[in-house]
Amino acid sequence: MIVNGLILAAGMSSRMGEFKPLLMINNKTMIEQSIDSMLAAGVKTITLVLGYQGDKIEEVIDRAGYKKKQIQVVYNRNYASTQMLDSVKIGVNNIKGCDAFYLLPGDMPAIHLDTFLKVRETMEYQNAKIVFPTMKGYRKHPPLISTDFITDILNFKSEGGLRELWKDFESEIIGVPVDDLGCMIDVDTKPQYHYVCQYMY
Repeated sequence: MIVNGLILAAGMSSRMGEFKPLLMINNKTMIEQSIDSMLAAGVKTITLVLGYQGDKIEEVIDRAGYKKKQIQVVYNRNYASTQMLDSVKIGVNNIKGCDAFYLLPGDMPAIHLDTFLKVRETMEYQNAKIVFPTMKGYRKHPPLISTDFITDILNFKSEGGLRELWKDFESEIIGVPVDDLGCMIDVDTKPQYHYVCQYMY
């Protein structure tokens, strides 16, 4: 099974007050940590959706030396007036050459490798179409989504984002329990940022 990744980093970091993707965590930017966690899981290509200060993120990626075939950059030019679902649609519209893709917000840099692998193994061995890691019964990121759903995602126009879309496909979804605090940590505030810095130290 060929697996790609989709990382969303188009937002303006308004709650943080600083630009989250370029905050440092253990001598790397947050966006690099998110990219590295996904690459370690064996994805073929990561589609990175940028918007606000995207040029600065591209500079960091270039300096980090990622191979061009590893990272595909696309833009949500309307990042200031659109929702995360719009970035998802832009991203999935550019995903090609794979069977499934991980979906990860760029402010979740602490996902364990085991989580990625368990989700992938579940999809492969149980022939699932969508697999979520779960913590205490709740679905978390990063789900692994079959490319069979790209058309459904692109055509979805109701409120509620992907969470609402998945209600139509409950029979296709499997949850796999994981023990990974990284699935619980999305960095939206200064206290969350300080916590993830200590957690990943």
